[in-house]
Amino acid sequence: MSARILCTARIFPETAALLAPVGGVAHPAGAAPWPRAELLARLREAEAVMAFMTDRVDAAFLDAAPRLRVLACALKGYDNIDVSACQARGVEVSIVPDLLTSPTAELAVALTLGLARHLRSGDAAVRAGFEGWRPELYGLGLDGAVVTILGLGALGSAIAARLAPFGCMLRGVDSAREAPGVVRLPIGAALREADIVIVALPLNAQTRGLIGAEMLRLLPPHALLVNIGRGSVVREADVLAALEAGRLGGYAADVFEMEDWALEDRPRAIPPGLLMHPATLFTPHLGSATLAARRAIEARAAANILDVLDGRAARDRI
Repeated sequence: MSARILCTARIFPETAALLAPVGGVAHPAGAAPWPRAELLARLREAEAVMAFMTDRVDAAFLDAAPRLRVLACALKGYDNIDVSACQARGVEVSIVPDLLTSPTAELAVALTLGLARHLRSGDAAVRAGFEGWRPELYGLGLDGAVVTILGLGALGSAIAARLAPFGCMLRGVDSAREAPGVVRLPIGAALREADIVIVALPLNAQTRGLIGAEMLRLLPPHALLVNIGRGSVVREADVLAALEAGRLGGYAADVFEMEDWALEDRPRAIPPGLLMHPATLFTPHLGSATLAARRAIEARAAANILDVLDGRAARDRI
């Protein structure tokens, strides 16, 4: 069971080959992570851990890993990691800062188009028995649509760059950053005039629950909401209430409140009414899920592990 390097999710053979020369490597055989008890038992001998979205690195995790030197996150966001606790115990923490941006921005555009053009309902209609064109499922085109992007960091800026050729009128909400072709507005004004709102915010104390009932009331009733940032930035129960009341045109998401493992009071499931609502479109956290991106992300996390085990600082240390 013991291994010098522990990867908490299944990794590519190429990643294992990169790490193998410096010690034994262990990772789950299937897509599911190890149960928490098994993970904690395996941590006993680990000097390095490659962490993924399914992890919650807290005091119990660190107590179970007395030999741990480096926690290399195959992630850009690290809200599920208690970085201060790691650093207090001399555990170096690294992230993968750039490689998730492009594929996640692509998926944001895909979800936006899919929701706006009723792809889920259209696919179901064809499979149910297509008899030819009917005057149905008229949607929202992107040409001329007002698209508000919440957060103009690397991800928000990449989304804006990909949407600009569609002819959108781009608005942004960010107090510190700008993006080419994006008009920055206060959040209230940006929501009131939006046809589409794309959430590209990290999760922190200021953004948790930001898009709830109060903000949703500012949107035009036809507006579409797309969450590609972090699940708990949006209050899913409030989104469901707005959809059911006809105050929101649709909701698409790749991220969900139940995934934010570091939040003890998070919901444990997606609201069933949201899953059943016809004006929704969901993907299972596929933002960075291209083969090229995932291989590159694991390789970068492996490089951070090798740095520390070779006596250097991790190149992407926090």
